[in-house]
Amino acid sequence: MKIIVIGPRGKMGRLITMAAASRDDMELVAGVGPRGRSYIGQDLGIAAMTGSELGVPVTDDLKSVIDNCDVIVDFSTKEMAMEVLDLAIAHKKALVCGTTGFGPEEIQRFQDASKKIPMLYAANTSKLVNVMNKLLELVTSTLKDEIDIEILEMHDQWKKDAPSGTSKEMGEIMAHALGKELSDIAVYGREGAAPREPGTIGYHSLRAGNIPSSHTVFFGGMGERLEITHHSYNWECFARGACDCAAFLADKEPGFYTIRDVLNL
Repeated sequence: MKIIVIGPRGKMGRLITMAAASRDDMELVAGVGPRGRSYIGQDLGIAAMTGSELGVPVTDDLKSVIDNCDVIVDFSTKEMAMEVLDLAIAHKKALVCGTTGFGPEEIQRFQDASKKIPMLYAANTSKLVNVMNKLLELVTSTLKDEIDIEILEMHDQWKKDAPSGTSKEMGEIMAHALGKELSDIAVYGREGAAPREPGTIGYHSLRAGNIPSSHTVFFGGMGERLEITHHSYNWECFARGACDCAAFLADKEPGFYTIRDVLNL
């Protein structure tokens, strides 16, 4: 299958380029960067710092190369993602989007797009994170109001959104297991006289140095607690997962897919 990587110089874009280049079932046909970047016009392998040339270009014009691909993989920015989505719809191309920080209206645009193209949105493409999500659903649906739920997520100092998209997804999974909406029960940080309100999900975001992605969910009972944690040592697991998502979309009809579909969870 033929792949276009959006934002090939970014933290995820570079690793996705390397992961896709190493696979026998994928062919990179272009990289697309934001307008005005110094690496526009370079070979994709050079721009993504893979250590060798890949024989395909980096452009700032997705429209000029989009018809050469089967799937677009986008882990760029909110603003760029919306442009990519519109072009994917117009050219009927499958899209994997792992960009985070979207609001409800923007997420709805991805869901609407799934009526026309194969659309896979994944806030986190790690296999282990998604197995963790399954465990969170099990614990919450089993214990319900017997427990208090708190989420601590840690990322590097450059992380733009807080809480992280992954922790929001975790919260939504647990809220739905409680028969509620996350927007109705989420509490973000505490200060001063702030006793815990039963039935809420607490969020705490830490940003420092180059801490890799880390998520811990605390289930607090009386006299005991359960902690479920995922640590990523680097971003390669997310890049491999993103390529698995792209491969999954290869023969799919239009629809809204998630990484749970990829992993049969």
